[in-house]
Amino acid sequence: MFRLRSTAKWLVPLVVVGALFVRFKLSPITVAAHRLKEGTVLSEVMGTGTLEARVKTTISPRLQERLAEVLVDQNDAVRSGQLLARLDDGELRQQVQVAEAALAAARASVDRMRAEEARAQAVLRLARLENQRVADLWQNRVAAQADYDKSNEQLRVAEADLQRAEAAIVEAERQAAAAEQSLLLHREQLEYTQIRSPYDGLVVRRDRDAGGVVVPGSSLLQLVDTNEIWVSAWVDETAAADLSIGQPAHVVFRSDPATNYVGMLARLGRETDRETREFLVDVRVSSLPRNWTLGQRAEVYIETGRKSSALAVPERFIQWQAGVPGVWANEKDRARWRVIQTGLRGRGQVEIVKGLAAGETIVRLPEGAKRKLTEGQRIRVP
Repeated sequence: MFRLRSTAKWLVPLVVVGALFVRFKLSPITVAAHRLKEGTVLSEVMGTGTLEARVKTTISPRLQERLAEVLVDQNDAVRSGQLLARLDDGELRQQVQVAEAALAAARASVDRMRAEEARAQAVLRLARLENQRVADLWQNRVAAQADYDKSNEQLRVAEADLQRAEAAIVEAERQAAAAEQSLLLHREQLEYTQIRSPYDGLVVRRDRDAGGVVVPGSSLLQLVDTNEIWVSAWVDETAAADLSIGQPAHVVFRSDPATNYVGMLARLGRETDRETREFLVDVRVSSLPRNWTLGQRAEVYIETGRKSSALAVPERFIQWQAGVPGVWANEKDRARWRVIQTGLRGRGQVEIVKGLAAGETIVRLPEGAKRKLTEGQRIRVP
């Protein structure tokens, strides 16, 4: 009786251990599987950034004046040269009228000086004829010396009057030119009261309303060129050697994660952040989400390589042992470790250069599994 009890005392633990061994060592483990096949593998560089406008302009006045009217609002599309806002132009219009009157007076003065010149030329011609007549008489001893001297003096006076008339014309023409430039200046200042769009674009912000006094440099509107919208993204500096302008890309906005938007690498930054070791790249997008906003987050994927008829596996199936990459292969419902050699890396896909063949099945444990795969472990694919 004592022997029976002693045997039972050891038998129960042995049965439990055996059951656990059978359950955890000999029973198959449920795994996730992936069957290998050939296809196209893309090598991509990923970066995260924001949607930005390459051309962004603050519309501001060039004069200090009362803002009379704002003709556009946020989200309005505008054309190049379109009137956006208008300043009070009453005083400037009066200044233009004064400048126009001054120019007219200056031109009239030029006409008067030219008439004076014509008169001086006529007097000079008459003085020359009179001087020649008196000189002939004086040589023939008919005219007196005093008459001859008086004739010479009149000739010199006539010549001086002509020179004075010519100088007056030059002065009047310069005054007319100054008046003309003054008129152009006032007209240009009058044009400054008409604030127009410098290019085709979109109003993304309105900062002022009519009625207040604005000063040069103060913001009235924010305008962006919708033809130059791109994503400025940060990528790791290790990818710099693989990037070049013109490479195809696609963009995934966080507001529309189900859609890939086609893009192209447009510009490479030339400065790496000293802390994050990343640098900026700009990817131009061919189209945008319906409700896009500047500054919204997006991921860019820049294609740096492409290989067709390549064998690729999902990146989540690759594991590392002793610093060597490998996968678990399904061989007759048993897990077998395969060392692999990888090639191109894409978004979630890795090219397999060596170690696997098309048609084979690789497996992995489900997320959160407590057991680990071991060599020869029995497995079960749902």
